[in-house]
Amino acid sequence: MKTLSRALSIIAIVAMMAVVAFAGETARDERFIAYADGTVFDTRTNLMWAAKDNGSSINWANAKNYCDNYRGGGYSDWRMPTQDELAGLYDAGKSRPMACYTSYQIHVATKLIDITCILSWASETRGSEAALFDFGNGRRLWHHQDGGLNGRALPVRSGK
Repeated sequence: MKTLSRALSIIAIVAMMAVVAFAGETARDERFIAYADGTVFDTRTNLMWAAKDNGSSINWANAKNYCDNYRGGGYSDWRMPTQDELAGLYDAGKSRPMACYTSYQIHVATKLIDITCILSWASETRGSEAALFDFGNGRRLWHHQDGGLNGRALPVRSGK
């Protein structure tokens, strides 16, 4: 009986290692898991994020199009995040320089997601305005959808 139990334990361990290897896990940072396919999974919210935003200023319509047509990890159900989802990535206790203005800091819960500037567009709209989230101070903002800011697009999808 002991031998059978030990054999089953070894099989379970090997199976778990195979799942991790198959998934291509590359790094962990507290609740976040990065994968080789350019995605990052948040184990607290069960959201999967693109590992990097679009990298340049973009207006809301182009940001939405970028998110909706993103194909990271081979998935086709990417979308633009809500302000609440973006707020879930904010952590005032963690700082790093912005890529767009290195003399300013952003506060992102993980270094595994590369947010290149202070503002990220969110899916909510009201008339000609659209929502943004500010990773510099954790504020929720509204601005004309045509841009004029350093807004970025960060695709998200539900589930793993």
